[in-house]
Amino acid sequence: AATFLQRGRGGLVVACAHDAEFSSMVFDAFTKATGIPVTPMYDTEATKSLALVERIQRENGNPTADVLWNNELRGILELERRDLLAPHAGEGWKRMPAAFREPNGLWTGLAARMRGMIVNTSLVSAAEAAKDPLPAGDLSMFTMAKPQFGTTLTHAAALWQEMGAEAFKAWWADAQARGMKVVAGNGMTKNLVADGACRAGFTDTDDYVVAREAGKTVAFVPARLPSGKTIAIPNAVALLRGAKHERDAKAFIDFLLSAETELLLANSPARQIPLGPVDNARLPPEVSAWAEAAKNSIDLRELLDERNACLEWIRSAGTGK
Repeated sequence: AATFLQRGRGGLVVACAHDAEFSSMVFDAFTKATGIPVTPMYDTEATKSLALVERIQRENGNPTADVLWNNELRGILELERRDLLAPHAGEGWKRMPAAFREPNGLWTGLAARMRGMIVNTSLVSAAEAAKDPLPAGDLSMFTMAKPQFGTTLTHAAALWQEMGAEAFKAWWADAQARGMKVVAGNGMTKNLVADGACRAGFTDTDDYVVAREAGKTVAFVPARLPSGKTIAIPNAVALLRGAKHERDAKAFIDFLLSAETELLLANSPARQIPLGPVDNARLPPEVSAWAEAAKNSIDLRELLDERNACLEWIRSAGTGK
């Protein structure tokens, strides 16, 4: 069973699936700026995003939390579909591109990770690895996580949408037949590539940054779908229907969606990609490059049905073993 941890004594409660290491900086900055204390509600489970969303569904309009700060979009889209979100089209919502916000303010995206390929440059050049959106040939030195969860599921759903279900299933079976290593998670993918056991693998920008900061000989290449689109996966924030501290919740949402907060997350070790306008001179060079690539991202709002269909097939087929 999930074990939820609440810290602090404030009235405002934020259910948070973003890593505590980085979200705590934002909570502290918000309290310093506004005087409003925050009680973060984290989940200790590995599938923390799913657990928080399921709890909000069970509470059904009488939520413990006032705000959900999710580390991806799928769960928030599920809550939107179940009418468990309340609109807030505030200043933060207004600064975000249309592709990363709900038109009526039910949720807003921010601070994205980019899906891509981590490459061990001692074994293969980034340019060579980037030639094919879907790696060809012998894949015994290529790896990715099982597509049941998180950003890997989003990547699979995007391919499912572009290729069609049957073509995706055929590609998945063929990639494994060609030796692709399917592992437990993005962290393991990162480790296999960083340590030289694999040449390259699909993962996210934050995992790449961890490997690079550890001194590994790695590069990152944004993933390209067959259409040429990239995959930028934002954090997302929403006001929960039935929130008990609505005024403070709206203040927090606007703070989270501000340029200053996006810059804070961009310059943190997570190197998250601003989606709204910011002063590019204040961005790390790699984040600035990823922000340009993110402008060509697939619209994740259109992927919920594909995610669900893809996930159902993955579970029923027992794929990724």
